[in-house]
Amino acid sequence: MQEINVSEFGQKCLALMADLPADGILITNHGHPVAKLTPVRVSCADLIGSVPEVVIDPSDDLFTAGIKWDAES
Repeated sequence: MQEINVSEFGQKCLALMADLPADGILITNHGHPVAKLTPVRVSCADLIGSVPEVVIDPSDDLFTAGIKWDAES
């Protein structure tokens, strides 16, 4: 992840946002992290891989317990 000092971020803010890396930019003040600038995720597919070992395959059905049932019965 790219790191940038808060004063440099203030000077280059618009240029940094125009070419924002997928993992974002860590903004520091005197070497201490103060903020993280990350791109906005626009689709569910962006979540794949964001939580290791959870959302791995896009064909996974994340909204089921794996038990078939019928709402009519």
